[in-house]
Amino acid sequence: MSNFNQFLETKVMPFAGKLAAQRHLGALRDGIILAMPLIIIGSLFLIIANFPVQAWLDYLTAHPKLKDSLLYPFRGTFELMGLIATFGVGYRLAESYKVDALAGGTIALASYFIVTPFTMFTVGETTVAAYPTVFFKSNGLFVGMIIAIVAVEIYRLIVQKGIVIKLPDGVPPAVGRSFAALVPGFFAVMAAWGIRLLVENVGSFGSVHNIMQILLEDPLKQVGTSLIGMIIVTLLIHLLWTTGLHGAAIVGSVMNPVWLIMAQENVDAAAAGKDMPHIYTDQFNDLILIGGSGATLPLVFMMVWLAKSQQMKQLGRLSIGPGIFNINEPITFGTPIVMNPIMMAPFILAPVSVGIVTYLATDLGLVAQVNGIVPPWTTPPILSGFLVTGHWTGAAIQVVNIAIAFAIYYPFFRIWDKQKLAEERGTETTGSDIKKAANI
Repeated sequence: MSNFNQFLETKVMPFAGKLAAQRHLGALRDGIILAMPLIIIGSLFLIIANFPVQAWLDYLTAHPKLKDSLLYPFRGTFELMGLIATFGVGYRLAESYKVDALAGGTIALASYFIVTPFTMFTVGETTVAAYPTVFFKSNGLFVGMIIAIVAVEIYRLIVQKGIVIKLPDGVPPAVGRSFAALVPGFFAVMAAWGIRLLVENVGSFGSVHNIMQILLEDPLKQVGTSLIGMIIVTLLIHLLWTTGLHGAAIVGSVMNPVWLIMAQENVDAAAAGKDMPHIYTDQFNDLILIGGSGATLPLVFMMVWLAKSQQMKQLGRLSIGPGIFNINEPITFGTPIVMNPIMMAPFILAPVSVGIVTYLATDLGLVAQVNGIVPPWTTPPILSGFLVTGHWTGAAIQVVNIAIAFAIYYPFFRIWDKQKLAEERGTETTGSDIKKAANI
Protein backbone atom coordinates (compact mmCIF):
# COMPACT_ATOMS: atom_id res chain seq x y z
CA MET A 1 0.00 0.00 0.00
CA SER A 2 2.84 2.39 0.80
CA ASN A 3 4.29 1.84 -2.69
CA PHE A 4 0.86 2.56 -4.18
CA ASN A 5 0.55 5.76 -2.16
CA GLN A 6 4.02 6.80 -3.26
CA PHE A 7 3.04 6.17 -6.88
CA LEU A 8 -0.05 8.35 -6.47
CA GLU A 9 1.90 11.14 -4.80
CA THR A 10 4.86 11.18 -7.18
CA LYS A 11 3.28 10.26 -10.51
CA VAL A 12 -0.49 10.69 -10.57
CA MET A 13 -0.97 13.82 -8.45
CA PRO A 14 1.58 16.08 -10.21
CA PHE A 15 0.25 15.14 -13.65
CA ALA A 16 -3.40 15.46 -12.62
CA GLY A 17 -2.67 18.77 -10.90
CA LYS A 18 -1.16 20.19 -14.07
CA LEU A 19 -4.11 18.88 -16.06
CA ALA A 20 -6.59 20.51 -13.70
CA ALA A 21 -4.74 23.84 -13.91
CA GLN A 22 -4.45 23.82 -17.72
CA ARG A 23 -6.17 27.02 -18.84
CA HIS A 24 -7.77 25.65 -22.02
CA LEU A 25 -9.33 22.66 -20.27
CA GLY A 26 -10.49 25.01 -17.52
CA ALA A 27 -12.10 27.28 -20.11
CA LEU A 28 -13.86 24.30 -21.73
CA ARG A 29 -15.16 23.14 -18.37
CA ASP A 30 -16.30 26.57 -17.21
CA GLY A 31 -17.78 27.47 -20.58
CA ILE A 32 -20.06 24.44 -20.53
CA ILE A 33 -20.97 25.15 -16.91
CA LEU A 34 -22.26 28.52 -18.11
CA ALA A 35 -24.87 26.66 -20.17
CA MET A 36 -25.90 24.26 -17.39
CA PRO A 37 -28.56 26.46 -15.69
CA LEU A 38 -30.37 26.91 -19.00
CA ILE A 39 -30.04 23.20 -19.80
CA ILE A 40 -31.64 22.35 -16.45
CA ILE A 41 -34.43 24.91 -16.98
CA GLY A 42 -35.12 23.46 -20.42
CA SER A 43 -35.14 19.96 -18.97
CA LEU A 44 -37.85 20.92 -16.48
CA PHE A 45 -40.17 21.90 -19.33
CA LEU A 46 -39.22 18.75 -21.22
CA ILE A 47 -40.25 16.74 -18.15
CA ILE A 48 -43.61 18.53 -18.02
CA ALA A 49 -44.22 17.94 -21.74
CA ASN A 50 -43.37 14.24 -21.40
CA PHE A 51 -44.38 13.45 -17.84
CA PRO A 52 -44.95 9.67 -17.74
CA VAL A 53 -48.61 9.68 -16.71
CA GLN A 54 -50.71 8.20 -19.51
CA ALA A 55 -53.73 10.44 -18.92
CA TRP A 56 -51.52 13.55 -19.24
CA LEU A 57 -49.78 12.20 -22.35
CA ASP A 58 -53.15 11.41 -23.95
CA TYR A 59 -54.35 14.93 -23.15
CA LEU A 60 -51.29 16.48 -24.79
CA THR A 61 -51.72 14.24 -27.82
CA ALA A 62 -55.26 15.58 -28.18
CA HIS A 63 -53.99 19.15 -27.77
CA PRO A 64 -50.76 19.37 -29.82
CA LYS A 65 -50.62 23.18 -29.61
CA LEU A 66 -50.40 22.95 -25.83
CA LYS A 67 -47.50 20.52 -26.07
CA ASP A 68 -45.74 22.78 -28.58
CA SER A 69 -46.19 25.75 -26.27
CA LEU A 70 -44.75 23.79 -23.34
CA LEU A 71 -41.64 23.14 -25.43
CA TYR A 72 -40.98 26.82 -26.25
CA PRO A 73 -38.81 27.34 -23.15
CA PHE A 74 -37.03 24.05 -23.89
CA ARG A 75 -36.12 25.18 -27.39
CA GLY A 76 -35.00 28.58 -26.13
CA THR A 77 -32.68 27.11 -23.50
CA PHE A 78 -31.63 23.47 -23.94
CA GLU A 79 -31.33 23.78 -27.72
CA LEU A 80 -28.99 26.78 -27.54
CA MET A 81 -26.29 24.99 -25.57
CA GLY A 82 -23.80 25.08 -28.46
CA LEU A 83 -23.97 28.86 -28.82
CA ILE A 84 -23.91 29.51 -25.07
CA ALA A 85 -20.94 27.19 -24.53
CA THR A 86 -19.03 28.84 -27.40
CA PHE A 87 -19.49 32.26 -25.82
CA GLY A 88 -18.66 30.83 -22.38
CA VAL A 89 -15.42 29.19 -23.50
CA GLY A 90 -14.30 32.39 -25.22
CA TYR A 91 -15.23 34.46 -22.19
CA ARG A 92 -13.46 32.22 -19.66
CA LEU A 93 -10.33 31.80 -21.77
CA ALA A 94 -10.02 35.56 -22.30
CA GLU A 95 -10.61 36.07 -18.59
CA SER A 96 -7.77 33.66 -17.76
CA TYR A 97 -5.44 35.79 -19.91
CA LYS A 98 -6.69 38.95 -18.13
CA VAL A 99 -7.92 40.56 -21.34
CA ASP A 100 -11.45 41.84 -21.98
CA ALA A 101 -13.53 38.71 -21.33
CA LEU A 102 -16.75 40.07 -22.82
CA ALA A 103 -14.96 40.91 -26.07
CA GLY A 104 -13.38 37.44 -26.03
CA GLY A 105 -16.77 35.73 -25.75
CA THR A 106 -18.30 37.94 -28.43
CA ILE A 107 -15.46 37.38 -30.88
CA ALA A 108 -15.60 33.64 -30.25
CA LEU A 109 -19.33 33.58 -31.04
CA ALA A 110 -18.88 35.68 -34.19
CA SER A 111 -16.07 33.40 -35.36
CA TYR A 112 -18.32 30.39 -34.83
CA PHE A 113 -20.99 31.83 -37.11
CA ILE A 114 -18.35 32.63 -39.73
CA VAL A 115 -17.25 28.98 -40.00
CA THR A 116 -20.82 27.63 -39.82
CA PRO A 117 -22.51 27.06 -43.21
CA PHE A 118 -25.92 28.57 -43.84
CA THR A 119 -28.79 27.27 -45.96
CA MET A 120 -30.66 29.07 -48.73
CA PHE A 121 -34.40 28.57 -48.93
CA THR A 122 -37.37 30.34 -50.47
CA VAL A 123 -40.22 31.98 -48.57
CA GLY A 124 -42.83 33.02 -51.07
CA GLU A 125 -40.87 34.97 -53.67
CA THR A 126 -37.99 35.82 -51.36
CA THR A 127 -34.76 33.82 -51.07
CA VAL A 128 -33.49 33.72 -47.51
CA ALA A 129 -30.14 32.66 -46.04
CA ALA A 130 -30.44 31.04 -42.60
CA TYR A 131 -28.27 29.07 -40.22
CA PRO A 132 -29.61 25.56 -39.50
CA THR A 133 -30.67 25.47 -35.86
CA VAL A 134 -29.05 22.04 -35.53
CA PHE A 135 -25.74 23.89 -35.16
CA PHE A 136 -27.11 25.89 -32.24
CA LYS A 137 -27.53 22.72 -30.20
CA SER A 138 -25.00 20.17 -28.97
CA ASN A 139 -24.12 19.35 -32.59
CA GLY A 140 -22.09 22.53 -32.68
CA LEU A 141 -20.29 22.02 -29.37
CA PHE A 142 -16.97 20.70 -30.63
CA VAL A 143 -16.62 23.26 -33.41
CA GLY A 144 -17.74 26.03 -31.07
CA MET A 145 -15.23 25.17 -28.36
CA ILE A 146 -12.28 24.78 -30.71
CA ILE A 147 -13.04 27.89 -32.77
CA ALA A 148 -13.51 29.83 -29.51
CA ILE A 149 -10.03 28.80 -28.38
CA VAL A 150 -8.48 29.71 -31.75
CA ALA A 151 -10.24 33.08 -31.92
CA VAL A 152 -9.39 34.08 -28.36
CA GLU A 153 -5.75 32.99 -28.72
CA ILE A 154 -5.42 35.28 -31.73
CA TYR A 155 -7.32 38.07 -29.97
CA ARG A 156 -5.25 37.97 -26.77
CA LEU A 157 -1.96 37.70 -28.73
CA ILE A 158 -2.72 40.93 -30.62
CA VAL A 159 -3.85 42.65 -27.42
CA GLN A 160 -0.74 41.60 -25.52
CA LYS A 161 1.43 42.83 -28.39
CA GLY A 162 -0.19 46.24 -27.89
CA ILE A 163 -1.65 46.40 -31.42
CA VAL A 164 -4.85 48.13 -30.33
CA ILE A 165 -6.60 51.45 -30.85
CA LYS A 166 -6.17 53.59 -27.75
CA LEU A 167 -8.64 56.43 -27.23
CA PRO A 168 -8.07 59.47 -24.98
CA ASP A 169 -8.66 59.15 -21.26
CA GLY A 170 -11.86 61.20 -21.39
CA VAL A 171 -13.65 58.57 -23.50
CA PRO A 172 -16.12 56.37 -21.52
CA PRO A 173 -14.48 53.04 -20.54
CA ALA A 174 -17.05 50.93 -22.41
CA VAL A 175 -16.35 52.81 -25.64
CA GLY A 176 -12.62 52.54 -25.08
CA ARG A 177 -12.82 48.77 -24.60
CA SER A 178 -14.90 48.39 -27.76
CA PHE A 179 -12.33 50.22 -29.88
CA ALA A 180 -9.47 48.35 -28.16
CA ALA A 181 -11.06 45.09 -29.36
CA LEU A 182 -11.42 46.31 -32.94
CA VAL A 183 -8.00 45.37 -34.36
CA PRO A 184 -7.58 42.09 -32.41
CA GLY A 185 -11.16 41.15 -33.29
CA PHE A 186 -10.44 41.84 -36.97
CA PHE A 187 -7.53 39.40 -36.99
CA ALA A 188 -9.61 36.73 -35.23
CA VAL A 189 -12.46 37.15 -37.72
CA MET A 190 -10.02 36.98 -40.63
CA ALA A 191 -8.63 33.73 -39.26
CA ALA A 192 -12.12 32.20 -39.00
CA TRP A 193 -12.92 33.38 -42.54
CA GLY A 194 -9.68 31.87 -43.83
CA ILE A 195 -10.45 28.55 -42.12
CA ARG A 196 -13.88 28.39 -43.75
CA LEU A 197 -12.55 29.25 -47.23
CA LEU A 198 -9.78 26.68 -46.90
CA VAL A 199 -12.16 23.90 -45.84
CA GLU A 200 -14.74 24.71 -48.52
CA ASN A 201 -12.21 24.83 -51.34
CA VAL A 202 -9.75 22.09 -50.38
CA GLY A 203 -10.82 18.48 -50.03
CA SER A 204 -14.35 17.13 -49.87
CA PHE A 205 -15.31 17.81 -46.25
CA GLY A 206 -17.52 20.77 -47.11
CA SER A 207 -17.49 22.40 -43.68
CA VAL A 208 -15.57 22.57 -40.42
CA HIS A 209 -18.50 20.81 -38.75
CA ASN A 210 -18.08 17.80 -41.04
CA ILE A 211 -14.35 17.60 -40.28
CA MET A 212 -14.97 17.74 -36.56
CA GLN A 213 -17.65 15.07 -36.72
CA ILE A 214 -15.47 12.65 -38.70
CA LEU A 215 -12.19 13.19 -36.87
CA LEU A 216 -13.26 13.86 -33.29
CA GLU A 217 -16.95 13.69 -32.47
CA ASP A 218 -17.82 10.27 -33.89
CA PRO A 219 -14.78 8.43 -32.41
CA LEU A 220 -15.35 9.97 -28.97
CA LYS A 221 -19.02 9.04 -29.09
CA GLN A 222 -18.17 5.46 -30.00
CA VAL A 223 -15.79 5.17 -27.05
CA GLY A 224 -17.83 7.25 -24.64
CA THR A 225 -21.10 5.37 -25.06
CA SER A 226 -19.68 1.85 -24.70
CA LEU A 227 -19.43 -0.33 -21.58
CA ILE A 228 -15.62 -0.23 -21.75
CA GLY A 229 -15.74 3.55 -22.14
CA MET A 230 -17.99 3.84 -19.08
CA ILE A 231 -15.60 1.73 -17.01
CA ILE A 232 -12.53 3.71 -18.09
CA VAL A 233 -14.16 7.08 -17.44
CA THR A 234 -15.49 5.98 -14.04
CA LEU A 235 -12.07 4.64 -13.04
CA LEU A 236 -10.35 7.89 -14.04
CA ILE A 237 -12.84 10.05 -12.15
CA HIS A 238 -12.42 8.13 -8.92
CA LEU A 239 -8.69 7.58 -9.16
CA LEU A 240 -8.28 11.36 -9.40
CA TRP A 241 -10.62 11.90 -6.44
CA THR A 242 -8.50 9.58 -4.28
CA THR A 243 -5.55 11.94 -4.81
CA GLY A 244 -7.58 14.94 -3.65
CA LEU A 245 -8.36 16.27 -7.13
CA HIS A 246 -11.87 16.89 -8.45
CA GLY A 247 -12.07 13.93 -10.79
CA ALA A 248 -15.54 14.74 -12.10
CA ALA A 249 -14.47 18.25 -13.10
CA ILE A 250 -11.21 17.17 -14.73
CA VAL A 251 -12.63 14.25 -16.72
CA GLY A 252 -15.84 16.18 -17.36
CA SER A 253 -13.92 18.93 -19.17
CA VAL A 254 -13.18 16.33 -21.86
CA MET A 255 -16.33 14.19 -21.67
CA ASN A 256 -19.07 16.79 -21.13
CA PRO A 257 -19.25 17.81 -24.81
CA VAL A 258 -19.62 14.14 -25.79
CA TRP A 259 -22.24 13.50 -23.11
CA LEU A 260 -24.26 16.58 -24.08
CA ILE A 261 -24.29 15.54 -27.73
CA MET A 262 -25.49 12.06 -26.80
CA ALA A 263 -28.12 13.47 -24.43
CA GLN A 264 -29.42 15.69 -27.25
CA GLU A 265 -29.57 12.70 -29.61
CA ASN A 266 -31.55 10.74 -27.01
CA VAL A 267 -33.97 13.67 -26.63
CA ASP A 268 -34.42 13.95 -30.39
CA ALA A 269 -34.94 10.20 -30.80
CA ALA A 270 -37.50 10.07 -27.98
CA ALA A 271 -39.38 13.04 -29.46
CA ALA A 272 -39.48 11.27 -32.83
CA GLY A 273 -40.74 8.05 -31.24
CA LYS A 274 -37.52 6.19 -32.06
CA ASP A 275 -35.23 4.05 -29.92
CA MET A 276 -32.72 6.16 -28.01
CA PRO A 277 -29.21 5.40 -29.32
CA HIS A 278 -27.09 5.89 -26.19
CA ILE A 279 -27.01 4.15 -22.81
CA TYR A 280 -24.08 6.04 -21.30
CA THR A 281 -24.49 9.79 -21.04
CA ASP A 282 -23.85 12.11 -18.11
CA GLN A 283 -27.33 11.31 -16.77
CA PHE A 284 -26.28 7.66 -16.52
CA ASN A 285 -23.90 8.89 -13.81
CA ASP A 286 -26.96 10.06 -11.86
CA LEU A 287 -28.05 6.42 -11.68
CA ILE A 288 -24.75 5.13 -10.31
CA LEU A 289 -23.09 7.96 -8.33
CA ILE A 290 -25.53 7.81 -5.44
CA GLY A 291 -24.58 10.42 -2.88
CA GLY A 292 -21.87 11.82 -5.17
CA SER A 293 -18.65 10.44 -6.60
CA GLY A 294 -17.84 7.05 -5.11
CA ALA A 295 -21.53 6.24 -4.53
CA THR A 296 -20.89 7.13 -0.88
CA LEU A 297 -24.46 7.47 0.42
CA PRO A 298 -24.50 3.85 1.73
CA LEU A 299 -21.24 4.63 3.57
CA VAL A 300 -22.97 7.58 5.26
CA PHE A 301 -25.80 5.27 6.38
CA MET A 302 -23.23 2.87 7.87
CA MET A 303 -21.58 5.69 9.78
CA VAL A 304 -24.88 6.85 11.26
CA TRP A 305 -26.35 3.45 12.17
CA LEU A 306 -23.45 1.00 12.46
CA ALA A 307 -20.37 2.94 13.52
CA LYS A 308 -18.91 2.22 16.95
CA SER A 309 -16.34 5.01 16.92
CA GLN A 310 -17.60 8.47 17.81
CA GLN A 311 -15.60 10.04 14.99
CA MET A 312 -17.35 7.97 12.32
CA LYS A 313 -20.77 8.37 13.94
CA GLN A 314 -20.48 12.16 14.18
CA LEU A 315 -19.12 12.42 10.64
CA GLY A 316 -22.08 10.40 9.39
CA ARG A 317 -24.58 12.65 11.17
CA LEU A 318 -22.93 15.73 9.69
CA SER A 319 -22.76 14.19 6.20
CA ILE A 320 -26.18 12.59 5.79
CA GLY A 321 -27.93 15.83 4.84
CA PRO A 322 -25.42 16.86 2.16
CA GLY A 323 -25.07 13.22 1.05
CA ILE A 324 -28.77 12.90 0.22
CA PHE A 325 -28.25 15.81 -2.18
CA ASN A 326 -25.09 14.26 -3.69
CA ILE A 327 -22.63 16.52 -1.86
CA ASN A 328 -20.00 14.21 -0.45
CA GLU A 329 -16.91 16.34 0.20
CA PRO A 330 -17.43 15.91 3.98
CA ILE A 331 -17.10 12.14 3.49
CA THR A 332 -14.32 12.32 0.91
CA PHE A 333 -12.08 14.55 3.01
CA GLY A 334 -13.48 13.81 6.49
CA THR A 335 -13.24 10.00 6.58
CA PRO A 336 -10.81 10.54 4.79
CA ILE A 337 -11.01 8.66 1.52
CA VAL A 338 -8.30 10.78 -0.10
CA MET A 339 -4.93 8.98 0.15
CA ASN A 340 -6.46 6.35 2.46
CA PRO A 341 -5.51 2.86 1.15
CA ILE A 342 -8.32 1.16 3.07
CA MET A 343 -11.19 3.38 1.85
CA MET A 344 -9.82 4.11 -1.62
CA ALA A 345 -10.56 0.55 -2.76
CA PRO A 346 -14.37 0.59 -2.23
CA PHE A 347 -14.54 4.23 -3.38
CA ILE A 348 -13.31 3.07 -6.80
CA LEU A 349 -14.84 -0.42 -6.82
CA ALA A 350 -18.41 0.59 -5.86
CA PRO A 351 -19.17 3.00 -8.74
CA VAL A 352 -17.50 0.74 -11.29
CA SER A 353 -19.51 -2.27 -10.07
CA VAL A 354 -22.88 -0.51 -9.99
CA GLY A 355 -22.02 1.07 -13.35
CA ILE A 356 -21.51 -2.34 -14.94
CA VAL A 357 -24.73 -3.70 -13.39
CA THR A 358 -26.75 -0.67 -14.50
CA TYR A 359 -25.31 -0.69 -18.02
CA LEU A 360 -26.03 -4.39 -18.51
CA ALA A 361 -29.52 -4.04 -17.01
CA THR A 362 -30.25 -1.19 -19.41
CA ASP A 363 -28.81 -3.07 -22.39
CA LEU A 364 -31.01 -6.06 -21.56
CA GLY A 365 -34.10 -3.84 -21.37
CA LEU A 366 -34.62 -4.33 -17.64
CA VAL A 367 -34.08 -0.63 -16.95
CA ALA A 368 -35.30 2.27 -19.08
CA GLN A 369 -32.61 4.31 -20.86
CA VAL A 370 -31.70 7.78 -19.73
CA ASN A 371 -33.82 10.10 -21.83
CA GLY A 372 -31.65 13.23 -22.12
CA ILE A 373 -33.43 15.17 -19.37
CA VAL A 374 -30.90 16.96 -17.15
CA PRO A 375 -32.18 17.43 -13.58
CA PRO A 376 -30.09 19.44 -11.09
CA TRP A 377 -27.14 17.34 -9.91
CA THR A 378 -28.35 17.78 -6.33
CA THR A 379 -31.57 15.84 -7.03
CA PRO A 380 -31.79 13.06 -4.39
CA PRO A 381 -31.44 9.40 -5.44
CA ILE A 382 -34.62 7.51 -6.34
CA LEU A 383 -36.20 10.77 -7.56
CA SER A 384 -33.24 11.40 -9.89
CA GLY A 385 -33.49 7.85 -11.23
CA PHE A 386 -37.14 8.35 -12.07
CA LEU A 387 -36.52 11.73 -13.73
CA VAL A 388 -33.56 10.77 -15.92
CA THR A 389 -35.32 7.68 -17.26
CA GLY A 390 -38.96 8.76 -17.02
CA HIS A 391 -39.72 5.29 -15.64
CA TRP A 392 -40.00 3.54 -12.29
CA THR A 393 -37.18 1.17 -13.26
CA GLY A 394 -34.76 4.11 -13.02
CA ALA A 395 -35.66 4.49 -9.36
CA ALA A 396 -35.58 0.73 -8.81
CA ILE A 397 -32.05 0.33 -10.17
CA GLN A 398 -30.87 3.02 -7.77
CA VAL A 399 -32.27 0.98 -4.88
CA VAL A 400 -30.34 -2.03 -6.22
CA ASN A 401 -27.23 0.12 -6.61
CA ILE A 402 -27.48 1.33 -3.01
CA ALA A 403 -27.56 -2.31 -1.86
CA ILE A 404 -24.56 -3.25 -4.04
CA ALA A 405 -22.52 -0.25 -2.88
CA PHE A 406 -23.46 -1.02 0.74
CA ALA A 407 -22.15 -4.59 0.39
CA ILE A 408 -18.89 -3.36 -1.16
CA TYR A 409 -18.24 -0.65 1.43
CA TYR A 410 -19.22 -2.69 4.49
CA PRO A 411 -16.05 -4.80 5.10
CA PHE A 412 -13.76 -1.83 4.50
CA PHE A 413 -15.90 0.37 6.72
CA ARG A 414 -15.68 -2.19 9.55
CA ILE A 415 -11.89 -2.21 9.33
CA TRP A 416 -11.67 1.58 9.32
CA ASP A 417 -14.25 1.96 12.11
CA LYS A 418 -12.30 -0.48 14.31
CA GLN A 419 -9.13 1.52 13.75
CA LYS A 420 -10.86 4.76 14.73
CA LEU A 421 -12.40 3.08 17.79
CA ALA A 422 -8.98 1.79 18.87
CA GLU A 423 -7.54 5.28 18.49
CA GLU A 424 -10.34 6.74 20.63
CA ARG A 425 -9.88 4.15 23.36
CA GLY A 426 -6.18 4.79 23.33
CA THR A 427 -6.83 8.51 23.78
CA GLU A 428 -9.24 7.81 26.64
CA THR A 429 -6.65 5.62 28.40
CA THR A 430 -4.01 8.30 28.06
CA GLY A 431 -6.38 10.89 29.49
CA SER A 432 -7.20 8.66 32.44
CA ASP A 433 -3.54 8.08 33.12
CA ILE A 434 -2.90 11.82 33.12
CA LYS A 435 -5.70 12.38 35.64
CA LYS A 436 -4.33 9.68 37.92
CA ALA A 437 -0.89 11.17 37.69
CA ALA A 438 -2.28 14.60 38.59
CA ASN A 439 -3.98 13.22 41.75
CA ILE A 440 -0.82 11.65 43.14
